[in-house]
Amino acid sequence: MRIGVWIKRKTLAVLPPLVLLGVAAFFGWSATQGDRGSSGFVARQEELRAALIQQQRAAVELAAWERRVASLRDRRLDRDVLDERVRSMLNLSEANDIVVMYPPGQKLF
Repeated sequence: MRIGVWIKRKTLAVLPPLVLLGVAAFFGWSATQGDRGSSGFVARQEELRAALIQQQRAAVELAAWERRVASLRDRRLDRDVLDERVRSMLNLSEANDIVVMYPPGQKLF
């Protein structure tokens, strides 16, 4: 009987620290390996850098298109841009123009 009581006491004395150690190990592993851990943080930082580069490229392209559209407005009509746009939409050219033919399916505009 004494051996049974001794085993029960030792088991009850060891069990709570083992459970707490397991919980601490789980949180430690999650802090380093999980999606929200340090390795996931590095991956999110790289995705953020790529997104910022893409945003900068889009901003440059947007500014270029805004300049082109602004040159077609009534107040500041740029004749060169208007002429270019009319020729491309009507598929016209002058006698001294250089014409570059595109393959079928590839349009400039």
